[in-house]
Amino acid sequence: MPAIVLVGAQWGDEGKGKATDLLADRVRWVVRYQGGNNAGHTVVLPDGQDYALHLIPSGILTPGITNVIGNGVVIDPGVLLDELSGLEERGVDTDRLLISADAHLIMPYHVAIDKVTERYLGAKRIGTTGRGIGPCYQDKIARVGVRVQDLLDEKILRQKVEAALEFKNQVLVKVYNRKGLDVDEVTDTVLEQGERFAHRIADTRLELNRALERGETVLLEGSQGTLLDVDHGTYPFVTSSNPTSGGASAGSGIGPGRISTVLGIVKAYTTRVGSGPFPTELLDESGEDLRKSGGEFGVTTGRSRRTGWFDAVIGRYAARVNGITDYFLTKLDVLSGLERIPVCVAYEVDGFRTEDMPMTQTEVHHAVPIYEELPGWAEDISGCRSFADLPANARAYVERLEELMGARISAIGVGPGREQTIVRHEFA
Repeated sequence: MPAIVLVGAQWGDEGKGKATDLLADRVRWVVRYQGGNNAGHTVVLPDGQDYALHLIPSGILTPGITNVIGNGVVIDPGVLLDELSGLEERGVDTDRLLISADAHLIMPYHVAIDKVTERYLGAKRIGTTGRGIGPCYQDKIARVGVRVQDLLDEKILRQKVEAALEFKNQVLVKVYNRKGLDVDEVTDTVLEQGERFAHRIADTRLELNRALERGETVLLEGSQGTLLDVDHGTYPFVTSSNPTSGGASAGSGIGPGRISTVLGIVKAYTTRVGSGPFPTELLDESGEDLRKSGGEFGVTTGRSRRTGWFDAVIGRYAARVNGITDYFLTKLDVLSGLERIPVCVAYEVDGFRTEDMPMTQTEVHHAVPIYEELPGWAEDISGCRSFADLPANARAYVERLEELMGARISAIGVGPGREQTIVRHEFA
């Protein structure tokens, strides 16, 4: 059976949790393959309960699903334990959660360095969440990181912490004038935390490939979005991992030949959090209206999201770099009540029109959106359950976005609830 990859097609916050939850009834495994607790998914169940998930895959809310935190994820042990406790207190069964032995741990010194570095950069800051994700990935690539499996060997863990703090304390104390961290305190804290989830540690790539061999379907869930990919995003205003579909194989241990469907999640308008270019950003009342109507505040940070009109240049780009086979369009209901809806179909860059993503950082910053206006609709569409139920102008809007992006829109979200989804084409 195939593996399905679910990716964000914009700057994140597209509603991937809703899509994962929708698909969970059809799959046996849900895998988070990259990122850390700098991102979050919100899932609203039919009974109205909503869950904010940061590290744990969205499939945790569906009985019978085995959930995996893959090797490409960076894990803050304290955050993981808090999230598990919060779910268990609400009656969610977390027994079917596995953690890759090869995932890297966010250590206290990663968080400390992340915070002081952003503060030091001032106006030039990247806009990180200050949760240590970037410094943890730096250590991973530098081959000095601490992995989940190190929690099972105190001697190795202590050696790695000693080596790390020998340098990092110098940076904290002498560069940033901050207090250094104690080796024993850091080691003992992490060991104590690790004891509480040691039973979940597994060779998850082996388990996942065995599952595929048994004919079970695996859903691979990315965090953030295409334009935040460290290689393919609006660098340097990006995350430190690969949310794009290529990262799914590297972050899970499942070969790309196993993947049959790449489902791109795209919002009916555009948002982003943090610094960086945003060609269609609205800095007027229209942007504030979208923010309020769409509830555009970060699941993890609570920060207000920047808002803008739909950007088809980004949609085409995401389809290309991810190999998107199907799109899931979310939050179409937020646009109800607008008389006219602008859609960015191309950019003007230094006097030239382009329908493709500009090549250089400078060109992206200089990009001016070229809009096409589509007629809006006044009807409340939150109760629609088929494409035919939608007002004619809403259907035309969906069909135009589909045409502009070059991939079919197979599902449409018309509200936050699990049941508020229109499925146009079967995609899994």
